[in-house]
Amino acid sequence: MGTPMVAGRTRSMGALFAGVALLNTATVGLGTAATLIVAAGNGPGWSGLPSVANVLGTAAGALGAGLLLPGHGRRRVLAAGYGVAAAGALIAFAGALTTSLVPLLLGILLVGLGNGGAQLSRYLAADLYPEERRGRALSNVVWAGTVGALAGPALMAPAANVVTGFGWPALSGPVAVAVLATAGAALAAAFLPRHVPPPRDEPVAAPVRATGVARPLVAMVAAQLTMVAVMTMTPVQLEDHGHGLDVVGWVLSAHLIGMFALAPLSGRIADRWGPRVTINAGLGVLALSTATALAAPTAHTSGLPVALFLLGYGWNLVFVGGSAQLSRDLAPETRSRVQGTVDAVVWSASALAGLGSGQLLAGGGYALVAVVGGVLALLPLALTASRHGR
Repeated sequence: MGTPMVAGRTRSMGALFAGVALLNTATVGLGTAATLIVAAGNGPGWSGLPSVANVLGTAAGALGAGLLLPGHGRRRVLAAGYGVAAAGALIAFAGALTTSLVPLLLGILLVGLGNGGAQLSRYLAADLYPEERRGRALSNVVWAGTVGALAGPALMAPAANVVTGFGWPALSGPVAVAVLATAGAALAAAFLPRHVPPPRDEPVAAPVRATGVARPLVAMVAAQLTMVAVMTMTPVQLEDHGHGLDVVGWVLSAHLIGMFALAPLSGRIADRWGPRVTINAGLGVLALSTATALAAPTAHTSGLPVALFLLGYGWNLVFVGGSAQLSRDLAPETRSRVQGTVDAVVWSASALAGLGSGQLLAGGGYALVAVVGGVLALLPLALTASRHGR
């Protein structure tokens, strides 16, 4: 009797994992290349525009996927989203070839729409398992981003070398990789089973508690703002100090490994000690990461890789902890809509970090970006402490 459930889980987890891994590979290379293209053509003050386009697209994609999932199912929704992402990657590639801002940003926006569905994949994984295993289940899909963390930066320089052989701009190489990766994600979604039996302990429908949504939402917004601001401006900081794509790729690899590689550990922490402990630990790690970046803003072989790794893992703890809480505290019939709305708010808010980080860098340098990021990370902890103190 349990065989169809186990088989369906295994197939679903494999397809969800592959889709997230490929989308992450695409967005890492595409986002980094686009940031450098815009910075070179329009100045560092506008270098946050690709990040803004990505997060706005992801926000819209998460909201739309959350609304469509109950009626259309995970297979159709993810396949459609990944197909839109593949079309967007092609448009972005045309923009990279001509160094044209409009098609580049439009393509990134469309890739973001597909990425919104990929983000919700962690909740789809959690829904396959009983409550006491949901933290680990969703963290395993988050861990899929490790593939992108390794492949995305590692492929940047080789892809640049390949396209220059055709006489194309070097930075169009990572965008070409994004075209192939998004197409692969669409293919992976086609392997999702049409139906998987739910876990036997699915809770009885209950009203959504406002506090159960507000706490993870505030923490996830703060973590996303901090992470996006510092991560987006680090490639520009490195390039300003004379480093090439190889150094940028190494530092971003450290960051992205922090974001994804330890996700199973975060999931076990969430299942063992609860989402609140996981979230608070993540916010503390984020504050430590910004302090490290502030202390060593040019140490590309030591301080910056450590700071970016901590930035990634702090975000991961908050992301997994907040997601675990949202996978437990919501009624089944409203769960995907609320989860999609939360993701949309988180990504919409981080668009401010993408745009504002460029202005912060232009106005006060990388140090100002790190200071503002640290304040944002500490704010939810301060609010929680003041609330308990009353």
